[in-house]
Amino acid sequence: MKVENYFTTPIYIVEKPEWLLETIKATDSYIEEAKELNKPNFHKKKDFGLVHHSKPIGGETKLKNLTEYIGRMSGDILDNQGYDMRSYNLFISEMWVQEFAKHGGGHHSPHIHWNGHISGFYFLKCSDKTSYPIFHDPRPGKMMGMLKQKDPKQINYSTEQVHFKIQPGTMIFFNSYLTHEFIFDKGIEPFRFIHFNVQASDKNYAI
Repeated sequence: MKVENYFTTPIYIVEKPEWLLETIKATDSYIEEAKELNKPNFHKKKDFGLVHHSKPIGGETKLKNLTEYIGRMSGDILDNQGYDMRSYNLFISEMWVQEFAKHGGGHHSPHIHWNGHISGFYFLKCSDKTSYPIFHDPRPGKMMGMLKQKDPKQINYSTEQVHFKIQPGTMIFFNSYLTHEFIFDKGIEPFRFIHFNVQASDKNYAI
């Protein structure tokens, strides 16, 4: 029997540790500001369950190397996937830095980012004791008829979600239609990452 695979879902992983120190330093003030704004939500002076979410950082000049790299990689990914990128301009539609609560409980429920084409993360502070991203099968038809897996630890056609071991400097790119979440963080060690979304704008409709 001949088997052909279609409608695959790629996830791209790159290690960029050389930008860690400058990126952490550039995002420190944004995290401190986010923590200060979150203080009214603290319970008994503890930030349990919170995510310290910065204001937009895409225009931060200290992150120029990172943002330019994100743009180049996103364009290359879409081009290699077969899209005619000559018809589009790419721009970073959203970019922010987040740090999960020092006292634990930080997490994100499964979600996607609307009207985007490439999304991704750049992990600044993490370890095997922190949260990590989980990606879900994006095909609603398959999930509606999901059967019990023989072995959930095996990656095969029955797999409904995957996750990766991450370390400081890990960068992940994926198509924005891919549902993702972050598991409950125990607050043992710091967990900080940059999240970005890239959008392709049709050149024919530029104002």
